[in-house]
Amino acid sequence: MSVLENKKVMIIGDRDGVPGPAIEECVKTVDSAEVIFSATECFV
Repeated sequence: MSVLENKKVMIIGDRDGVPGPAIEECVKTVDSAEVIFSATECFV
């Protein structure tokens, strides 16, 4: 069981940390999770 099962996920990655697409690939391993938004932002 995963905390992301049957959830819609919004991902905001960090340019100097973990980028959005990397987090998205991890979320995709949960079959029932749906990524509705994914972005990488620069926080300064």
